[in-house]
Amino acid sequence: MEQSQNETNLSSEEIARYARHISLPEIGIKGQEKLKTGSVACIGTGGLGSPLLIYLAAAGIGRIGIVDFDVVEYSNLQRQIIHTTNSIGLLKTDSAKQQILKINPSCRVDLFNQKLTSSNALEILRSYDVICDCSDNFPTRYLINDACLILKKPNIYGSIARFEGQVSVFNLKKDSPNYRDLIPTPPPQELIPSCSQAGVMGILPGIIGTIQAAEAIKIITNIGYPLNGRLLIFNALQMRFKELTLKSKKENRNINKLIDYQSFCSEVTVKNEVACDIQGISTKELKILLSQSSKEILLIDVRDQNEYNQCSIKGSKLIPLSTIESGEAINEIKILTAKKNLYVFCKSGKRSLRALKHLNKFGIRGINIEGGIEAWNKATIN
Repeated sequence: MEQSQNETNLSSEEIARYARHISLPEIGIKGQEKLKTGSVACIGTGGLGSPLLIYLAAAGIGRIGIVDFDVVEYSNLQRQIIHTTNSIGLLKTDSAKQQILKINPSCRVDLFNQKLTSSNALEILRSYDVICDCSDNFPTRYLINDACLILKKPNIYGSIARFEGQVSVFNLKKDSPNYRDLIPTPPPQELIPSCSQAGVMGILPGIIGTIQAAEAIKIITNIGYPLNGRLLIFNALQMRFKELTLKSKKENRNINKLIDYQSFCSEVTVKNEVACDIQGISTKELKILLSQSSKEILLIDVRDQNEYNQCSIKGSKLIPLSTIESGEAINEIKILTAKKNLYVFCKSGKRSLRALKHLNKFGIRGINIEGGIEAWNKATIN
């Protein structure tokens, strides 16, 4: 039997604020009370964390924990809607708390202005009912996953890239799938473009983060059918959703301690590099070399046309990685390197390393410019 307003722990102001929730039979006063006493930890206050935190605060979640150590930059504002132009330079946690309290002053907001690590994850996440993974890198995702397994906490996962996003609920029940069932081993780091490299449609994290918030509300109020054992994939260009079924494997649930996740995620890269040794050069060394014998050097930029148009190294030639891997540019590079020494760069050094490994298969040797255009620009400024 549904509680009456006279029997509730909600104040008259809260009853007015959450009237549209309370009018839903699936939520009602009892469900709203669960939201009030519920707690959610959000790891990451960027594109996914922004809409998630806004809607959780508006929904009346009583306690929200935010874990992040980054500061707000101009490039964040295109998609990280919890931050404003006035937030530039602030810690993201502080900026997010300001907005949350503007939306709902009664919400308790715990700030953890630090990186989530194996040494602090269990302590930070232990006291929250639901954990939301709004991170943007593989080491943190594996860390959150394993901490949730140890603590027996549901893990609401979200991920975005370019025009596509994913959402799932891991570890909801004893036999539920977890992140290791989706991605058993981390991919090589050089194959993973960052958000700044690949780009992301600004609205996309809003859609995915909002779905994560919906899953958190459903879990806390115990209504509906969460994405347990299901991976929801959204493509913004096609405006389509599709769903994949995830199966749980017992061996992926046997986690009883946290490890060094940076090392865990770099093992594949290290193994690949051992198999294919690529020589590297620093940007400072390259500058000296160019000043002495630039005619003997061929500089190839393997980024995309759009990145090249924004900035590149003077005298470099654009040959995108995609044309190297497809084989389209191999003959051209063979001709260009006949009488010159090859130096390859990208944004940070990952795609150029990938390009050189592929070129090695065709007998083309070259040197990787470590740190890419980012290191080159820093060296120029300094």
